[in-house]
Amino acid sequence: MSDCTIAPSRRGDWADSPDFSYWKTPLTELSGKTLGIVGYGRIGEAVARIAHAFGMKVAANKRHPDGPPPFEGFEWTDLSELLEKSDAISLHCPLTPETEGMINRDSLSRMKRSAFLINTARGRLIAERDLADCLNAGGIAGAGLDVLSAEPPPADHPLLSAANCIITPHQAWATREARARLMETAVANLETFLAGKSANRVV
Repeated sequence: MSDCTIAPSRRGDWADSPDFSYWKTPLTELSGKTLGIVGYGRIGEAVARIAHAFGMKVAANKRHPDGPPPFEGFEWTDLSELLEKSDAISLHCPLTPETEGMINRDSLSRMKRSAFLINTARGRLIAERDLADCLNAGGIAGAGLDVLSAEPPPADHPLLSAANCIITPHQAWATREARARLMETAVANLETFLAGKSANRVV
């Protein structure tokens, strides 16, 4: 096992530290930071409430905002303002002709250099070469991606070697419990359809 794969605690880094507390990189506190949420459906709303619990402000973008802000520190905003003010941006919108490539060279240039980008929605929301170039140039602080435009990605995918980019292999849905819920929902939808009704209808 190479040294880089061993956790610092197992290497003895903390044990060798002269101080009681130990870290190798600067730490960031979430409280007071702004989370930008692009796509405010059920998942986006759940993420917003988690962010609020951590003391974050929330800037949300939705095609048709409905209703007042749900809690203090929340605001509806357009995408341009969201990009400029957010310390982290989380994508939760569907992939459509309008949203494909919405995170690109231009939109990345509007983000803070200290900002992070998170995508657990669809890979093609991001122009991936543009993001790789941005990360390698230090244009934003980092990216966390659970989805890519090609899955599994080819070995030469630009984001696999991009700086400060963490990629997980489309795992956000993959717990046994989540997959069981998915099957139960599919069965319930079929039963509802056979009864002449509709449920979970996408419009």
